[in-house]
Amino acid sequence: MHGEDRGRLMVALDVPTFDKAKELAGQTGEYVAHFKVGSRLFTAEGPPLVRNLKESGYGVFLDLKFHDIPNTVAEAATAATSLGVDFFDVHAAGGTDMMRAAVEASGEEADRIGVTPPRILAITVLTSMSSTVDEVLALAERAKDAGVDGIVSSAWEAKAIREALGTDFLIVTPGIRPAWSAKNDQRRVATPQVAIANGADYIVVGRPIRNAESPTEAARLIVEEMAPAEVRK
Repeated sequence: MHGEDRGRLMVALDVPTFDKAKELAGQTGEYVAHFKVGSRLFTAEGPPLVRNLKESGYGVFLDLKFHDIPNTVAEAATAATSLGVDFFDVHAAGGTDMMRAAVEASGEEADRIGVTPPRILAITVLTSMSSTVDEVLALAERAKDAGVDGIVSSAWEAKAIREALGTDFLIVTPGIRPAWSAKNDQRRVATPQVAIANGADYIVVGRPIRNAESPTEAARLIVEEMAPAEVRK
């Protein structure tokens, strides 16, 4: 296993219960640095699950896609920072003021409690929807101007974003499907290797791992697939 590639893999804990989430994390944690907790699981199990994952040594990406008036999003950002997550996200479509409010509130809370602030990601266009590179790039530029740490976008826009916005802007890519997995309802999908080659810093994988006969082996294969060809030989 290549440590750098393990650090690039985020697994989506899109399961209904605390026990299922802990089971999947236990099965795949050897190959995963961060777990994504989305709306379904967080609504069911809430902050105690996030705290348990953190206490178990895992990183957490809180994927609640905040999108509201700036003050409300700022309050949510404060709560996410207090919870100790490593990443959380907001919708770039919410506008510069909203994103900047999240950045400022998170930084202030991190200073108050003496922690490193979580990295804030901006959602560009959901991978279940169609879009153009220009649309995604415009949202990414707006997000960088607002001070967020990176964006969530499909692998197909990652190369243009990396070229336009540089190497110090994070790109997290969902909609990843290894060659041996079905596409499901994602329109803009790519393999792990393509996503990394196009400039993604992290990839998010859900069903190909969660629904595998062996989630452990599926995670291992994806980490292996992300490694450069010369390393895999």
